[in-house]
Amino acid sequence: MYSSLLSIGSAFIKIGYVMVAILILMLMITIHELGHYTAGKILKFKINEFSIGFGKAIFTKKKKNGEVFSIRLIPLGGYCAFEGEDTENENPDSFNAQAPWKRLIVLFCGAFFNFLSAIIFSVILLSVVGNGQVQVTALDTASNTHIETLQVGDVITHVNGEKISFFNGGLTGLTQEIKDETDISLTVVRNGEKQEVIVQKYATMVDGKESYKFGIDPLNVGLPFGEAVLQSVPFSCETAWECLVVLGKLIIGDYGLEAVGGPITTIGTIADAGSVSALYLLLYMPLIAVNLAVFNLLPIPALDGAKMVFVLIEWIRKKPINRDLENKIHMVGLIILFGFVILVDLLQLFT
Repeated sequence: MYSSLLSIGSAFIKIGYVMVAILILMLMITIHELGHYTAGKILKFKINEFSIGFGKAIFTKKKKNGEVFSIRLIPLGGYCAFEGEDTENENPDSFNAQAPWKRLIVLFCGAFFNFLSAIIFSVILLSVVGNGQVQVTALDTASNTHIETLQVGDVITHVNGEKISFFNGGLTGLTQEIKDETDISLTVVRNGEKQEVIVQKYATMVDGKESYKFGIDPLNVGLPFGEAVLQSVPFSCETAWECLVVLGKLIIGDYGLEAVGGPITTIGTIADAGSVSALYLLLYMPLIAVNLAVFNLLPIPALDGAKMVFVLIEWIRKKPINRDLENKIHMVGLIILFGFVILVDLLQLFT
């Protein structure tokens, strides 16, 4: 009976992490739609509804100007519905009646708000956890490879001259191919000053397997707030670049479809990360925000990037492409996109 209670308790805890993951994903989507909404309000577009989620409305509130705010049953999306966005409309405040440059700004601001939020999340991440740099909290006296070089309190920032970061795997990633008895140059900050120390990994047995380590207990260390603010934009830009690199490798076949995931996979990944440590959620927040920004700017029908392409074509040729044709293209793109998302989620489940 005791084991059954533990199983039930573990199930509820898992459900709790899944709920947190859904809330995080919905926060990112809401930020995206808020970007469209804010730009639309500033540029005097008529907005019919701002919705969090899809499906049946479980809460609605209508403002005096006719705008509807709603929360819907399926928490895997959202939208900002502009007047006349998909059709020609005589209302001068409707979406397609606005100048092309205004529509481009409104379409772009969804991704832009995601990127701004990524910068904010990055400041929090870098302040609390840092960018992979670790502090020595203890030394293993069984090893004599570091005793006269590393000290408790040292913050390790570089390995063989390369700056430690989450993108290169941190201390473990930069040293995993280095074998025993190979000199490793570490840059450390000790008492506010940088200096170089030489260490070697040494062999030890873990679960019957030989592994190599430095003989230290490392702890991720956050950056000073001012430095975190300064590094937040480069960190977010580097995250965006990594997203594009992964996309490129998917296109040329270096990665298979199992390397990506849809919203279900994203929720599962966030939930798993949260179950390990709340600090892991800090790492996923800017990553998800940047992913949404990059993905939505891709020129794929139904996404903001493709809609921006149609507006640019209209601006250049001084007249729009047939609205019905454009809507059909976006509809087909949406169906293909949903099918792709379902496919990659299924691949994640069965691989």
